[in-house]
Amino acid sequence: MTDVDTAPTTTAPDTDRLLDDGGDHDRFAHYVRKNKIVSSAVEGSAVIALCGKKWVPSRNPERFPVCPECKEIFEGLKGK
Repeated sequence: MTDVDTAPTTTAPDTDRLLDDGGDHDRFAHYVRKNKIVSSAVEGSAVIALCGKKWVPSRNPERFPVCPECKEIFEGLKGK
């Protein structure tokens, strides 16, 4: 699946996704469809990661480890 890329989270989690883990999703880069990252950069709209995290990307994803949940989902998609 080549249309998925990573994008970092912001420090303020979106309220549409309430996390019980104290915000650990904000410490990861998440997998998101590439076309959504481009439109988010142009329009400032929110993106939704494979794991369900919703936010507006604003930081360099290379500075963060990949979300384990996104990675697991992505690996499952590659095999199909």
